Amino acid sequence: MQQRQVRTSHPRRGFTLIEVLLVLAILGVIAAMLVPSLLRRQKQAMIDQTKLNIKALEGILRQYGLDHDGDLPTTAQGLEVLLVSPNNDEKWKGPYITDTKTLPSDAWGRPFQYEYPPQHHDGGEKPDISSGGPDKQFGTADDVTNW
Repeated sequence: MQQRQVRTSHPRRGFTLIEVLLVLAILGVIAAMLVPSLLRRQKQAMIDQTKLNIKALEGILRQYGLDHDGDLPTTAQGLEVLLVSPNNDEKWKGPYITDTKTLPSDAWGRPFQYEYPPQHHDGGEKPDISSGGPDKQFGTADDVTNW
């Protein structure tokens, strides 16, 4: 009697090239749909953070003004007077920024532009504080300002 050889099929191992390409194509389509919306959200979050930093800086400047009879630092003095007393100023009760010991910056790590007396606020009670925004260039449409 002759025995028949029975071949058992083994499950295949691995993926075919077509299957791998199909998965990559699906992932590419999903990424193409999600990435632009995530980038828009990231950009808006950074703009919002910069606006919050400007508000915080305004509060710190108000405290400085209370100690200096309502006077704020001039453009020439800059924001550095919030950290270091200019010329042994007797009214100075700082440093006004104690937690970080550095001046606040925008969400892109760039320093704020400060002007006092202001060019954009009438009455001169509030300084002009601005950031170059996402393109990091001052004077463009995406600037983040307090006016």
